[in-house]
Amino acid sequence: MNKSISLDSTTDKANHNINQNSRSTLPCPCKSQASFERCCQPLLKGEKPTGSAEALMRSRYSAYCIGDYAYIAHTYSERARIEQNITAEALRESAGTTIWLHLSIVEASQDTVEFKAFSKEKATVYCMHERSYFVKENEQWRYDSGDMLGDSGRLKIKRNDACICENGKKFKHCCERR
Repeated sequence: MNKSISLDSTTDKANHNINQNSRSTLPCPCKSQASFERCCQPLLKGEKPTGSAEALMRSRYSAYCIGDYAYIAHTYSERARIEQNITAEALRESAGTTIWLHLSIVEASQDTVEFKAFSKEKATVYCMHERSYFVKENEQWRYDSGDMLGDSGRLKIKRNDACICENGKKFKHCCERR
């Protein structure tokens, strides 16, 4: 496959390479239990195709975590990119200050993935609970659209509550610090 993904500027390319290389041996942000190097990194680099809608969704989450907005823009369906005028720059402006905390897959089928993605903006934690729809274009999975579900939005987490990342720690000793 070895398809290169164009980035908007040399600065973005440098940040993209630093982020990808420094994460290689760490656990993958998508929570697959594999290392980033063996899980999402080959997808983000274009070295391996996404084998399923769920794999694409996980790789898109990882891309948001490391700020690879060019990959995210590239993985929208052609229809969505055109109708919504999706660009890497627009994605960066929209999500550039977001800190992604945790991904939980609720349910996945061939072309649909329901997930919860937890994030933080400043000191406020949010849950994005979405049912995402995927299509195949030229034998590649692409994100087409999604429905936000009712429990999306701002979360009220107390410091002594269990952390949203499900690691058994209290929120104040874990994701609140990020």
